[in-house]
Parts: sequence; C-alpha cells; structure tokens
Amino acid sequence: APRWGAPFEVMNVPKPRHGSLEEVMVESEMERGLFVFSDRPEASWLNATRGHRAIGVVYDPTRDHQQNYVPTRLADRYDALCWFRRTSALEPLHLETARSDELETLPSGV
Repeated sequence: APRWGAPFEVMNVPKPRHGSLEEVMVESEMERGLFVFSDRPEASWLNATRGHRAIGVVYDPTRDHQQNYVPTRLADRYDALCWFRRTSALEPLHLETARSDELETLPSGV
C-alpha cells in the first residue's frame, strides 16, 4: 500500500538502482536461483557492500531510488537468498482488521 491503512494494491517495481544487488542479479542470465552462504564466502559480490532494495508493507514506487535501499553485505545479512527474475503479487489468505492499539513499525510507530 502507498501508506499505512490504505488498501493494498499490485504495483510495478522500477528497474533497480545502479550498483545495487538487484542490478547484479538482473544483469545475470539466471531466471531463478538459491544461494546458501557459508561462514566465510569467497565470492567478492557476497562480501561487497551494496544497496539492497527493501520493499515492505508500505511502498511508493515513485520514491524507490531515494528511500528503499539499505547498505548490505549479503553474506552477513542472510543465511540464504532465493532469487526469482519474475514474480507476481501475493494475495492474502484472509483479511483481518488491524487492532486500534496495534503500533506501526519504526519510525512512525514510536
């Protein structure tokens, strides 16, 4: 959704930011892959700090390049990574109304 409490919607994700992990993956020829990281990975792209796109419950594709990337050393952040070139939007199994006393996530819920 574009903001907390807004109805969910299917959104197109823009092309990845230059130099980001997503750009590395998009430029590869892989359609999908599973990467399981050891304690000491050798591959330089796993140890390099790159921007990594973070899309959560609230997302604004028009501001993607300004606010949706976090600095990440992939092998330090994850034990494994699944990569899919193409995906489709998830659909909820069932909808629940948020409790009125439920806090939003940081930083707006503080």
